[in-house]
Amino acid sequence: MAAASSDSIPSVNKAWVYSEYGKAADVLKLDPNVPVPEIKEDQVLIKVVAAALNPVDYKRMFGYFKATDSPLPTVPGYDVAGVVVKVGSQVTKFKVGDEVYGDLNEKALENPTRFGSLAEYTAAAERVLALKPQNLSFIEAASLPLAIETAYEGLERTEFSAGKSILVLGGAGGVGTHVVQLAKHVFGASKVAATASTRKLELLRSLGADLAVDYTKEKYEELPEKFDVVYDTVGESDRAVKAVKEGGKVVTIVPGPVAAGAFIFILTSTGTILEKLKPYLESGKVKPVLDPTSPYPFSKTVEAFAYLETSRATGKVVVHPIP
Repeated sequence: MAAASSDSIPSVNKAWVYSEYGKAADVLKLDPNVPVPEIKEDQVLIKVVAAALNPVDYKRMFGYFKATDSPLPTVPGYDVAGVVVKVGSQVTKFKVGDEVYGDLNEKALENPTRFGSLAEYTAAAERVLALKPQNLSFIEAASLPLAIETAYEGLERTEFSAGKSILVLGGAGGVGTHVVQLAKHVFGASKVAATASTRKLELLRSLGADLAVDYTKEKYEELPEKFDVVYDTVGESDRAVKAVKEGGKVVTIVPGPVAAGAFIFILTSTGTILEKLKPYLESGKVKPVLDPTSPYPFSKTVEAFAYLETSRATGKVVVHPIP
């Protein structure tokens, strides 16, 4: 890359950091002098434009995964959208100036990066990134990677295919909104049912759900019909197994004990899934879903985490602009 542009990359930048485990309100601090990360040969340096928050961020901050976590201090943030400002010597897919997005952590819970996306600059491996679809804003793009990749990988693992039926538990959440859309518009489901609270049922229908189930008023495991696949994003595998057909599959993405008859998986992040879904994103068949409170300015990152911790978010909570 040209020397001129590397001169404009500062040696330190603003980043949110925690040095002990706990709630964001107690442990997350804004540090204006964090060294900008050095990139490895297979990485690019990104000027972060937007970052999305995920439940894994605050669960990690609580110390739920400390046995496999990287050492503290940590800059949180898995999802990033931004502009490449520097490329490692072995990078072939991207060049300086490219607009990219991705989930920084190939393995979500095994030694995740100590330097996440809630900073002005971050480093990312080439393999977890993809070029941002032209029709999406950075805010929209940042909302996608972890959630849409998790939705897609879960459907693949259940061997979901055209003509099958699915029940999505937590259909209005970050992952659920994408399971509904992908099942209907990419995989060709015969029927998509999804659960949410009363005020979110219309959203489910707009995303492609044929049946929107109000979990405050009815029990989905008592529905007269059973489903080929139940995709559990909320951690209710014990109830989910009662809603699946004989020989069907129940997948959950919530770490913890899993009922007999269900299986759990943790995403392996890869830019390949984002590339595969690019035509659906560009055509508008599959859409980002942002919580109405998004975006939160960088200075309000702690408030954004506090809101996400309530489990009431619809779609994704995004931080923008940075800083």
